[in-house]
Amino acid sequence: MGVDALNLLLPEIVLLTLACVTLLGDIFSTDPHHRTGYWLAQASLLITAVLLAAGYSTDVQYAMSGMFVSDPMSAVLKLVICIIGLFAFFYSREYLGRHQILKGEYFVLGLFAILGMLVLVSANSLLTVYLGLELLSLSLYAMVALHRDSKTASEAAIKYFVLGAIASGMLLYGISILYGVTGSLELGEVAAAIEASEYSTLAVFGLVFVLIGVAFKLGAVPFHMWLPDVYEGAPTSVTLFIGSAPKLAAFAMAIRLFVDGLGPLLTDWQQMLMILSVLSMAAGNVIAISQSNIKRMLAYSTIAHVGFLLLGIVAGTAGGYAGSMFYVITYALMSMGAFAMIIILERRGMEADRLQDFSGLATRNPWLAFLMLILMFSMAGVPPFLGFWAKWFVLREVIQAGFIWIALLAVVFAIIGAFYYLRIVKLMYFDEPLDESEPECSISLRAVISINGLALLLLGLSPGMLMSLCVAAFAV
Repeated sequence: MGVDALNLLLPEIVLLTLACVTLLGDIFSTDPHHRTGYWLAQASLLITAVLLAAGYSTDVQYAMSGMFVSDPMSAVLKLVICIIGLFAFFYSREYLGRHQILKGEYFVLGLFAILGMLVLVSANSLLTVYLGLELLSLSLYAMVALHRDSKTASEAAIKYFVLGAIASGMLLYGISILYGVTGSLELGEVAAAIEASEYSTLAVFGLVFVLIGVAFKLGAVPFHMWLPDVYEGAPTSVTLFIGSAPKLAAFAMAIRLFVDGLGPLLTDWQQMLMILSVLSMAAGNVIAISQSNIKRMLAYSTIAHVGFLLLGIVAGTAGGYAGSMFYVITYALMSMGAFAMIIILERRGMEADRLQDFSGLATRNPWLAFLMLILMFSMAGVPPFLGFWAKWFVLREVIQAGFIWIALLAVVFAIIGAFYYLRIVKLMYFDEPLDESEPECSISLRAVISINGLALLLLGLSPGMLMSLCVAAFAV
């Protein structure tokens, strides 16, 4: 392997090395608060982020005999994944400590999950896609089961593992069919072989199984069964992690497989994704209305957001892919903030996971209520927050691609979805508080959630920079 290839792989190599160092550091540390493991994990992500930022290039470069690709999309997504990882670890530490489940394994598993995401984002081979996905998935299964004394967490982990294993099997079966049809695992060669092959019907058969694997990872209907139970059952810090960074990796996986590898089958996967998108927006928004647990509500809202995210890919244009990328980055920021607010509002060891726990928050703590208002308005797509621009970007590309009917459906479902977000705002500002006590969280945690919330407002007031990064990612 040449020096250039090593330079391209340097962030992943460094993160793998530092994850092993973090594991050893935590094993030999006698600190019951696992400060060594925590700070080593944060330093690992910070160093990886610096390397990614320093190595940013608009060129498309390949390594490992074409199995690994470095391009503008991978550079931006990897950097955002590392930043979200930093925030997620910070939010998690206090929560895990409060519930006596603070273990070094959480941070080590988180680092390996992030490594899997980075591999997945840069995958240029069906084999690399599968390796990255499995490293990510196996780490997440263990993280969900972290609270061993919790029956709901164990149940959620088993359900996630079983359904995830089935989805992985489907994906692997699809990959084997595509390999049989094309004789190659490298995505560019797969695309060229399908275009020149007379076995396109068999390739479509393989595409169906690949699509099932991608849809499961995103949580699209009808492959969403695991999502509400896992979001509710897992410790909130784990839900925060699962609900943010892995969605970026799943989006990258969809782009690599459908656009780079199965581009010649555009009309086939376009129609399939169209159905998944409409079903996800409909089911997610409608079922979320009836939820009284905010973690389940956010799970169904995730399904609805995935429907919007898929719209950009359905457009089948560079602008549409850029719109989806903008949407998934925005969603990760919003989701992370919403779950962090549940962690912050915890009182006397009781999680603030019911909608009623937000009653009268404006009276108890006006600043936290304002931040939650920003998060809910952004999720609902109210201007000038970042969530509005994410929806606008995707809808504009879908309309330009000629799918006006699906854009109109999306607007209708977005209006339906606004109800359950605005219901939380109504509870915070117009209902009487059920409990006058202050949330039990540190000043540093409040400072970080303030940065998270205000970022959605500030980026919403000036979305041009993030938009231009996303557009540049697909301008190659």
